[in-house]
Formats: sequence, C-alpha cells, structure tokens
Amino acid sequence: MKNSVVALATPPGISGLAVIRISGKESFSILRKFFYSKSEIEFSKGNRIYYGKIIYKNEIIDTVTASIFVAPNSYTGENIVEISCHGNSLLANKIIDIIIESGARFAEAGEFTRRAFLNGKIDLSQAEAIADLIHSVSNIGITTAAKQLEGKFSQKLKELRQKLLDVSSLLELELDFSEEGLDLVKKTTVRNQIIDSLKYCNSLIDLYTASEISRSGYYVGIAGYPNSGKSTLFNALLNRERAIVSNIPGTTRDYLEESIYKNGNKIIIADTAGIRDTIDTIEIEGIKFVESVIEKSNLVIVLNDSTISLNNSQKLLKSIKDKYPEKDVLLVQNKIDLSQIENISDICISAKNNIGIEELKDLIFKKSYESICGLSDVLINNRHRQLLINAVRHLKLALQSLDNDYGNEIIAYDLRTATKILGELTGETWNEEVLNNIFSRFCIGK
Repeated sequence: MKNSVVALATPPGISGLAVIRISGKESFSILRKFFYSKSEIEFSKGNRIYYGKIIYKNEIIDTVTASIFVAPNSYTGENIVEISCHGNSLLANKIIDIIIESGARFAEAGEFTRRAFLNGKIDLSQAEAIADLIHSVSNIGITTAAKQLEGKFSQKLKELRQKLLDVSSLLELELDFSEEGLDLVKKTTVRNQIIDSLKYCNSLIDLYTASEISRSGYYVGIAGYPNSGKSTLFNALLNRERAIVSNIPGTTRDYLEESIYKNGNKIIIADTAGIRDTIDTIEIEGIKFVESVIEKSNLVIVLNDSTISLNNSQKLLKSIKDKYPEKDVLLVQNKIDLSQIENISDICISAKNNIGIEELKDLIFKKSYESICGLSDVLINNRHRQLLINAVRHLKLALQSLDNDYGNEIIAYDLRTATKILGELTGETWNEEVLNNIFSRFCIGK
C-alpha cells in the first residue's frame, strides 16, 4: 500500500459532475502538482473543500473542487483527495491521466475498500456490506446492508465468539487441574452455549436465499406446454408487448427476461419455450433452457390451457415438484374466458383479456416481499454460507463429544476450530486469496 492510487468513483458517462478519488501517503503532494486555489490549502487539517483549477502544462483543464481528508480520519485510513470535476468521461479520464503522470497508479477493483480493511477502518463483513449497499435491488436489502456496515452483525458475532472462547478456555484449564477434580465449567453450561451457537449459525444459513434475492431480484419462471399462453402472460405481467405471440406452436425458441418493480423490490419474469417432443433442433435447444430457468427460479408458474383440460399440465407440475421439491410452484389456469370453470382452488386468468392479471401480480409481489422480509442485520453471501456450514459441523462434533463424555481436549478442539472459522467471517483471520476473491468483485473506484 506504499503507492497512492486513483480511480473514478462515479459511473462513467455524461453527468453533472464526476468524482475522482486519490488515496495514499503521497496524495497531497500529487495534488500540489496540478491543482491551484486562491485559498491556501491546509493539508494538516482534514474535512475541507477547496475551489480551484486543474492546470497542467500551462493549460487549464477544468474548474473543480478538491475535498481533503487527512489520515487516519478518512474512508481508507490514508490521506485522501476527492476531486469533483464536470461530468464528461473524456475530461475525467484526462484528469486521471494527469494524476497518474504525477505519481499515482490506477487502482485495482475494490482497492479503496481493501485499504480500508487493511488499515482497520472496517472489518471484512462490513467491506462486503459496502458492495451489497451498492448492488442491492430491494429496499430491505439496502437497509440490511446499512446495518451490517454499521457493525451490528460484527458485534453479535464477536460476542458469540467470545462466549465460545470462554467455554473452551475453561475446558482446557480444567485439564491442568484434573488431579484435583475441579469443575471450572458445568457441562450443562457448555451444552447450552453450543446449542445457542448452533441455532444462531443455522439461522444465518437460512438467510442465504433471501440475501441473494435482495442482491439480484425475485426470479419468476413461466413454464408450460406450447400454446398455453406463456408469452401472452409474460406481456400482460410487463404491461407491454415484449414477446412475440403466435398460435403456431414453438414460437418461443429462447427464453426472455424482463424486470418489474414493486415497493422497492425487483421481480424478474422469464418466458420460456413450450415443453413438447420435437425434432426442430433450435426448438430443442430452447426447451433445454427451460430447466436452467426453473433451477434459478424462486417461483415457477406452470401455465395450463384450461380449454384442453384443467388437468392437462398435471404431469408437468408433478415432474417439477418431484425434481425441485424446495421450489415454490404455482399452477395457473389460463383462457378462462373460453372455458367453463367453477369452484376450483387454482388461480384463474385470461392473459389475453387481462382477467385476473392484477390479482396474479399482487400474489407475485406478496411472495417476493415475504421471501426477504426476514432479513435484519446481515446479508449472507456464499462465502459466509460455506464458513457457517463448516462452523456448524464442528459445533455438532463438539456437542457429540460432550454427550459421549469425551475428554475436554476433544470438545475444546472443535469449539476453538468453530471459533476460528467464525473469525474468518469478519476477517479476524484471513489470507490473500480470500481478499483477492472478495475485492475482485468490487467495482473500480470503490
């Protein structure tokens, strides 16, 4: 981290302004080479904004403001300069080139946040919360990420780890007094602590799906036989003509995705090819896509043509439920304007005539909200999930050893291993490979 780094902190393109961030020990001396202000810049005092001009090789580049943050009181814990220039991408890139010629280097993806972590400004869980705060596609996801960034999850985890450490330390200490027969900690206390830890870890694992939905959206796949009205329903849900509608079977060869928003939640609708036996090679490839859509769907709508039979899609419905028992699968009867339907519990619509569409949309919105409403103070990603699964395994081994009256050293070993794994969640223990994997997914400039 000896070099100062620079990157555009705002999205590229045309806008009112662009923000260019410089971080590192030499940030202020770099700024002196091209920034000129009528006010004397007091680099020893942070949290100040100066108005001036960027002049390079006797040419006025732009009129800008420069915000000064002095280490350690900055985002990265280093000296930081944030230059606000006019929002032309050519201009911003020109200023970045000047900064690089003045002694900085271009920042890597997530390098500013990585420096913040390495300088002790945030822990690893908070760093990941920053990425979620930027990328979450739901209001609940944003609120949860903000709480995680504040450190509430880190504090809970710290308290849990300390309790496990206390218990394992007492178990190990008992070994030193084994001849005296001293019990420094009751086995019921150890057992209760392990059970409480297991409950908490499992509750976090259960948040994984909701967390992923908050990041990417609630995915709804429409499946059915040819001419059941899937593309018509797709258009009706979007309230615009997006998919080609035809009476000819096999019109949809690929799958289409579009997004709608409701109360701060993103819902992704996918229209798929009709499922049938065919010799058309292109249509066969389209049908193969149906399974990939179903696999990533949070809700699968099986659309049935009620003019053929109310039970026409039962075979398809059963096959999906059997193969994906954890999926939420919804049978919807279509074309009710052309059939006689009475006293059935299925959802009934006419996609063509917009009958029942608003009710179906309300149900989808309700399910999308319920899928993430359990989020509170942490968004679990796949790294967290894998660590938690591993921690749970060692906690269960410790509980099994306790119940089998094994020696304290065996119980304490698994407790300490679980504690170490939980420490990886917040970065109390880490390695370069883990950091590279996390921060490589950040945008450049963050």
